[in-house]
Amino acid sequence: MPRRTAIVATSLLAAGALLLTACGGQSEPSSTTTAPPDPDASAAIRLVLEPENLDIRQTAGAALDQILVDNVYEGLVARTPEQEIVPSLATDWTVSPDGLTYTFTLREGVTFHDGQELTPQDAVWSLATRKATPEWRDSARLANVESITAEGQDIALRLAEPDSTLLWNLTGRAGLVFKEGDTVDYSTAANGTGPFRLDDWRQGDSITYSRNEEYWGDKAQVAEVVFDYIPDNQAALNAALAGEVDVVTGFDANLKDQIEQSGDFALVLGQSTDKGTLAFNQKDGSPLADQRVRQAIRQAIDHDAFVEALASGETQYGPIPSLDPGYEDLADVAPFDPEAARALLEEAGVEDLELTLTIPNFYSTTIPQILVSNLNDVGITLEVDSVDFSTWLNDVYINQDYDLSFVLHTEARDFENWANPDYYFTYDNPEVQDLYAKSLAATDEEEAAALLAEAARIVSEDAAADWLYNGASVVAVGTNITGMPSINVNERLDLSELAKSNG
Repeated sequence: MPRRTAIVATSLLAAGALLLTACGGQSEPSSTTTAPPDPDASAAIRLVLEPENLDIRQTAGAALDQILVDNVYEGLVARTPEQEIVPSLATDWTVSPDGLTYTFTLREGVTFHDGQELTPQDAVWSLATRKATPEWRDSARLANVESITAEGQDIALRLAEPDSTLLWNLTGRAGLVFKEGDTVDYSTAANGTGPFRLDDWRQGDSITYSRNEEYWGDKAQVAEVVFDYIPDNQAALNAALAGEVDVVTGFDANLKDQIEQSGDFALVLGQSTDKGTLAFNQKDGSPLADQRVRQAIRQAIDHDAFVEALASGETQYGPIPSLDPGYEDLADVAPFDPEAARALLEEAGVEDLELTLTIPNFYSTTIPQILVSNLNDVGITLEVDSVDFSTWLNDVYINQDYDLSFVLHTEARDFENWANPDYYFTYDNPEVQDLYAKSLAATDEEEAAALLAEAARIVSEDAAADWLYNGASVVAVGTNITGMPSINVNERLDLSELAKSNG
């Protein structure tokens, strides 16, 4: 029996995080071995970006969500890679006809990794503390919740007004349940309810999980998982060929032949909500405050070139990827047209424009190379500033000190960032904010999605940013591995069904 049973849910939007890597559709390769899974196996998985600390309550970045959510920490509800909302610490839930009361039945017999029992009060405390603590990530996602109470095993959330994103939000950080009064040092340790326990963190190298033998659901099928942090793709390839890792995530699809040559690995391209986002700093005084300049940059960029260079993914011309509600193909808004780009720059009175692109140094140099060439063709000189991720977070994400910036936003349903004028995108359009607010208040999924689509077109027409490509989840999977997720693996990596055979 599967650990979680999918049920129909009426969620729509949510979330805001970021990270890395490069959509196709196939799932996982079939195992070529006839040997049964080894319950004592250790599986090594290559990841790219190591978290700076493990405090998922307060620290930004999808590097934490990727490994901790589902595996170590859980919420009342969860979501599958295919974006279905499913039960987790709650066995089921109901929604009142007016959409203002959500009642969850807490699962019994659940314990934290330290052996303490999960109680309804833990869930109430976790959600109430999240809501009341702005320093905790995604606190604002519970702003519409007026009260959180427990009666027996039932936990009730009462809202001030309908919120089409609530269930979805509860599948992420906003819904994680911690032990009230826990004294664990969250920056270096963890105490969750999930199928894996955190065993060891060798900073700069790896993180090791062990199976939680007291897990409330089906036990993990491997005894140990080791996340090896290997930023360089060639080094990751070498590790795979040397038998040092069993799975390579965030891989370069151009290296398909090399990693498949021995027959020990198969490359899998899965769908993704990864958005290769070129942000424009639109603050007053910047040449990018002029919509014509931003539109010129968009039309100077050959989006097909990124998909061809990455050997994966698909083009994207707006803020919503094809997996998310509200998606519309917006290629008509910014077609590749260098001549039109030059005309827009001339109309804006811009000559010899010099800009700096700030980009984390773990991304392929192919991305800035294409941008430098494309913009040079229309008379824009682009200087590339390749920085470590902590510098990017400080300079771009926090201080908004940049001209252009590139990062791959991995979070699903994160349109809210375009309705937040304080976000590092520096985009402020009251009409978009109003449409987003209406989509939140909608109680009908189709209506909410239509409002998002309308808002997304305005964002694209405003040239609020450029979306270079919608990345694929590129994963090289050992042929003795089954149960490895292949969809949205840069965002969430539920390893509860991962299995490894030794044959």
